[in-house]
Amino acid sequence: MPPSPAFAANPGHVITLTPEPARIQVLFKGALVADTVRAIRMREASYPACFYVPRADCRIEYFLETVRQTKCPFKGTARYWTLKSKDGEAENAVWGYDNPFDQMAAIDRHVAFYPDKVEIRTGALS
Repeated sequence: MPPSPAFAANPGHVITLTPEPARIQVLFKGALVADTVRAIRMREASYPACFYVPRADCRIEYFLETVRQTKCPFKGTARYWTLKSKDGEAENAVWGYDNPFDQMAAIDRHVAFYPDKVEIRTGALS
């Protein structure tokens, strides 16, 4: 995708992407839905930091794609997934970008999780 014009129009809006050195595990209702040592930590403006996990490191059998899409002027168009397990579901708990703007290319084919809908463990060994 081309560069986002939003960065030039909003120079005070800073987004940083850095490789996360710790192992990241994401659990939903006790089920391990993601496990990676390749996460990217995103810090955006005054929002809390979040982790973007490669989809290849997710257990996709827990993901059910929804029709929801949102547009971010800095990142691009996000699609969403509901997490579903035998113990329940969390609607639109996961989002990701398939073709983000050039400045956000590192999060292409990665997903992030709403922390109030999952348990995110950092530095976990198992």
